[in-house]
Amino acid sequence: LSAMAVDGGFAQTCAAVTSSHFCSAERQYRFPLEYGAFRPQSAQWTVTGSGAVVLAKDGPGPYITHCTIGKIRDKGIKDANNMGAAMAPAAADTLRRHMEDTARTPADYDLIITGDLGRVGHDVLLTLMQERGMPLDPSRYIDCGLEIFTPEQDVHAGGSGCGCSAVTLCGHIFRRFQQGELKRVLFMA
Repeated sequence: LSAMAVDGGFAQTCAAVTSSHFCSAERQYRFPLEYGAFRPQSAQWTVTGSGAVVLAKDGPGPYITHCTIGKIRDKGIKDANNMGAAMAPAAADTLRRHMEDTARTPADYDLIITGDLGRVGHDVLLTLMQERGMPLDPSRYIDCGLEIFTPEQDVHAGGSGCGCSAVTLCGHIFRRFQQGELKRVLFMA
C-alpha cells in the first residue's frame, strides 16, 4: 500500500511499519498460555519483532517494481494451531497470479520469500506449486517463519506473526541486497 501511495503521487515518502508480539495471538486467539496446554507440532510461535521500511520515489534501492494483491483461499483448515496449512493455498494462488501477470517464472528470482507459513505451510506451498506446474527450487525459496529461529530453539513449525516477516526483511534480506547477493526478490509477507 505504501508503494502504491508513492507511485500514485499521493505521498512523497511513506513508511511501511508492522509488528507482532509473543503472547498476543496465543492469549487472545490460539489458546490461553495460562492453561499450560501442549502445543502440537504444527503450531508456530508468534515472533516479538518489528520492522519499518521508508519508501520514496527516488533513492538507492532496492526498488519495488510490481505488486500482486493476495486473495483469501479458504481450504477448510479448522485447526487454529496449523496456520501454515491454512495460509499456504492463498500464498500459492498469489504466487501463481504474480507469475502470470508478469510473464515470469520462479527461476527469474534470486529468492522467493513467504512471510510466516512455517514448516508445514512451506512444505504445502512447495507441493501446491509443483501441482500447478511452477515448481519452486528449494534453494531459492525461504520462509521467514523458518529463518527467524534456529532448530535448537524447538519452536515446532517455526515463527509466525507479521513481525517475523518484518524482522527478516529489514535485517537479513536487506543486508543481502546491500552486499550484492540479491538483485531480484519476490517477497510475499
